[in-house]
Amino acid sequence: MARRKICVVTGSRAEYGLLYGVLCGIRGAADLELQTAVTGMHLSPEFGLTYKVIEQDGFRIDARVEMLLSSDTAVGTAKSLGLGLLGFADAWAQLRPDVIVVLGDRYEILAVAAAAMVARIPIAHIHGGESTEGAIDESVRHAVTKMAHLHFVATEQYRRRVIQLGEQPDRVFMVGGLGIDTMQHLELLDKEALQRSLEFTLGRRNLLVTFHPATLEEETAKAQFGELLAALAQLRDTRCIFTLPNADTESRVISHMIEEYVAAHPGIAKAFKSLGQLRYLSCMQHCDGVVGNSSSGLTEAPSLRKGTINIGDRQRGRVRAASVIDCEPTAADIGAALQRLYSPAFQAQLAGTVNPYGEGGASERIVATLRTVALDGILKKRFYDMPFA
Repeated sequence: MARRKICVVTGSRAEYGLLYGVLCGIRGAADLELQTAVTGMHLSPEFGLTYKVIEQDGFRIDARVEMLLSSDTAVGTAKSLGLGLLGFADAWAQLRPDVIVVLGDRYEILAVAAAAMVARIPIAHIHGGESTEGAIDESVRHAVTKMAHLHFVATEQYRRRVIQLGEQPDRVFMVGGLGIDTMQHLELLDKEALQRSLEFTLGRRNLLVTFHPATLEEETAKAQFGELLAALAQLRDTRCIFTLPNADTESRVISHMIEEYVAAHPGIAKAFKSLGQLRYLSCMQHCDGVVGNSSSGLTEAPSLRKGTINIGDRQRGRVRAASVIDCEPTAADIGAALQRLYSPAFQAQLAGTVNPYGEGGASERIVATLRTVALDGILKKRFYDMPFA
């Protein structure tokens, strides 16, 4: 019997890190054939050409789809979507996979899924049903859910939400969060090894800072990030490791502000285009907390018993642990959140943190389903009507 061809698509550094366990599981399954398609930030020098990390990890890249314009405007993003649709139309005609696996909610995935839908290729969607009210990711995620045929979700609440969108319950699998798998399978760097790798010395207090634009808000990135930098500048004996933002509308202004801040604070702050999953999680382990609006502060930091300061609306609506401190994007509110993060009472409660995204094993559950799920007739979806209360 021919092996089932599974094509995994990745467009960003963070997404690849989450998918690593799934990629390894598919590659190791005798009855599956792994294909990989790479797009978006992976192919951009501006974001570190991170496709090289995928190759260094031993994965063959079967398709490269250039779609990212050198722009951070809404027009540039829309045009990138068009290029992605063109590129993936060709990729699917060439690769002809049996199932396409996509994760999350970035706009690149919308082009991937739309081309697959027209090509009549089943789509398996990971991390659907979630809510991020401050970003266009919210609409992209739910749109991809309606184009997908198999759904791998991280919590029971998200499973119910996907079913509420009309998806058949027997096609929605609650597997847990993928970020936890990555932490369990990696041997994180000790403090000395991390400092050597970063070429940066950690201090008495340290923060990992990642801030992305809230893409449903117009021209707020500069002001909000300025408030964050003002709050950080008030700290004493604190060093900051910045990761640059994703390729989103208004992302460049944040990158420029980070570069200026780092230049003005030598030895106190350092910025990275891409830390990679090992160094990023190692930074999380050795820092006092995660600051910004990245999903990793909600989905991964709780498993390391680290506090998170979640700023603004970008992650509003997402399930969170008690280790997450929500605050408004003002210097005063962020400063108060930082005080709470370092308070003895808050630090003491972190030891009992429970991650709502599970305890690992999501990758294995996804691969097991991809091996055994029936695909006959899967393209013709029947809308599931929820019973009225």
